[in-house]
Amino acid sequence: MSQSNTTDVTAYMQAVGKQARAASRLLAAANTGDKNSALMAIHDVLKEAKSDILAANKIDMDNGQSNDLEAALLDRLALNDARFDGMLQGLKDVASLPDPIGEVTDMTYQPSGIHLGKMRVPLGVVGMIYESRPNVTLEAASLALKSGNAIILRGGSEAFESNQAIAKCILEGLQKVGLSEHSVQVLQTTARAAVGELITMTDYVDVIVPRGGKGLIERISRDARVPVIKHLDGNCHTFIDSDADAEIAIKVSVNAKTHRYGTCNTMETLLIDESVAGALLPKIAEAIIAADDAMQLRLDDKSQAILNDNAKLAGHLSAATAEDWDTEYLAPILAVKVLSGIDEAIEHINTHGSHHTDVIITDNYTKSQRFIREVDSASVMINASSRFADGFEYGLGAEIGISTDKIHARGPVGLEGLTSQKWIVYGHGETRV
Repeated sequence: MSQSNTTDVTAYMQAVGKQARAASRLLAAANTGDKNSALMAIHDVLKEAKSDILAANKIDMDNGQSNDLEAALLDRLALNDARFDGMLQGLKDVASLPDPIGEVTDMTYQPSGIHLGKMRVPLGVVGMIYESRPNVTLEAASLALKSGNAIILRGGSEAFESNQAIAKCILEGLQKVGLSEHSVQVLQTTARAAVGELITMTDYVDVIVPRGGKGLIERISRDARVPVIKHLDGNCHTFIDSDADAEIAIKVSVNAKTHRYGTCNTMETLLIDESVAGALLPKIAEAIIAADDAMQLRLDDKSQAILNDNAKLAGHLSAATAEDWDTEYLAPILAVKVLSGIDEAIEHINTHGSHHTDVIITDNYTKSQRFIREVDSASVMINASSRFADGFEYGLGAEIGISTDKIHARGPVGLEGLTSQKWIVYGHGETRV
């Protein structure tokens, strides 16, 4: 197999699927010590191979720049010392987490005499399709291993060299501790046909996790026969309430928008109550522009009336269109809207948002509780940056993705999101009457 495609993608994918299913049964029986040993073995191999992995990543970055890869994708693709250290720390964090597999809950006695409850078990085989972000290869592998799942990883062609270098380390780590080398399989082809095979292999794959651009996820959602855990985009909002602390409003807004642009938890729309907009919006806008002089603000009529004469913002302002309220920019662009209050804010978010992450800045307890109850998003925050919507920040060690579906997994998907529950029953010869 090679990046230049396979001679028979169907046969290759069938073989990968069979191997993953067999490995999943072995992993389901593995104990916590074995799984943690595998994670730490991968950690040690990865640490020794740092220079090789960064060299492979440089090849991908050079190719991406030559191919005019979008800035947001280049940002996601890049590995540096800090991100590499984060990958290593993520392995240690996942190893330190409690093992969910085998946990028994809700044990009750029934009038018939049976004793029943629920046991947490792996999903089985996870298929993941993703773009850029070679660190996702490692995060997904670590979460799958710890939760007892085999995983098939299909990264994008732009990260092929990086992913293969990381895959080599994962394989070596698995071999060191005697776990099946098919527990984690990074596809050795970038053929698009491989994706079509993976999302329809119902005999071998139990769930698909797509992670990438909206076009990719729409295609997977449309064509998959295997259940999908997904989010289409991250059109995240921050609402500045009339009872907001001004300092917090400024600080959180700047971080939520300018910390990073190529992430799904970046603020794309700023909403502000009209009763404080006149005094507070110029301060927020100036602080955001000061953080990044490339920033462009797309303004509704009311925010234009407040900001258009501000000399500090000259060259950074334009009128918003209807499309702006529904857009995930992944760029230094921010939509701004002045609203009549929390009712209009909740309505706007539930209408135009992507149900990913939305924030209220307020010191009013009653309104904060209304916001978290009524905003229909996977993560809803009070007085904190939307950038915290992340598996690592949520204490999950890492995340395999973020789900905006209303299924068992919603928001950042960690170990528990890669498990299911089965009923278990203890009896003493009871028979049904």
